[in-house]
Amino acid sequence: MGKIIAFANQKGGVGKTTTCINVATYMALMGKKVLIVDVDSQGNATSAVGINKTKDLKTIYDLIGGDSNYDEVIKPTIVDNLFIIPSTVDLAGAEVELVQIPQREKVIKNILDEIKPNFDFILIDCPPSLALITVNALTAADSLIVPIQCEFFALEGLTQLMNTVRLIKYHLNPNLDIEGVVMTMKDKRYNLANQVSNEIIKFFNKKVYVTTIPRNIRLAEAPSHGLPVALYDADSRGAEAYLSLTEEILKRNNSTYTKISKLKKIKFKGVNKEENDNE
Repeated sequence: MGKIIAFANQKGGVGKTTTCINVATYMALMGKKVLIVDVDSQGNATSAVGINKTKDLKTIYDLIGGDSNYDEVIKPTIVDNLFIIPSTVDLAGAEVELVQIPQREKVIKNILDEIKPNFDFILIDCPPSLALITVNALTAADSLIVPIQCEFFALEGLTQLMNTVRLIKYHLNPNLDIEGVVMTMKDKRYNLANQVSNEIIKFFNKKVYVTTIPRNIRLAEAPSHGLPVALYDADSRGAEAYLSLTEEILKRNNSTYTKISKLKKIKFKGVNKEENDNE
């Protein structure tokens, strides 16, 4: 039985999608069968793993509406063992349509419960809001990872997020828990970043991952090439940070994995891919 982890923060620009797709990639490279579920109408996670958002692409919107089946919607990515349920701007209309559906908060849960046994991990990339789609994702999830940017407004809105989590635990999903908190875009040269980090640790205590994600140009460039950073530049500081974070997540879940010892370039599906030589 797989585990469903939602990546959520109603504040935009905190590295939520970047964290979701790169953790998913490293999980897959470590031998896990992983599914990304893109429930953000911007579809950034979809583009970041090399899926071309054509007009005939079947998406999470088609599953919600009952217009497509799983085989039509679940797509393989450029990474072995990594699959995605894509999203496009069409999903923006789902908020209005869901209001009319009975048990509207559990639509995505009902979808994922059917395919959960087929994957080791299902990672949900949530939109930067606490609207109905995010409520659906948190109702479906076993746990939540919160990426928080190490800047001045980092803690703004966290009270609202925590209140939403408490309400969902009480009314919809009593098993929902915070899996962990990851600090992103950290620049250790600035005192403010360190001060914010200390505040985050005070707020979340042991839930905060030891690994922090640095500001890194290669992380920023990778999505424009339709590649996770592990395939774009495996030697970059950003790639090394996400490798470390993924190991931390798997260890917290007591999940065994194949340790990545070395990466070498090969040609795969028309792109330069980094493939792991495993110990």
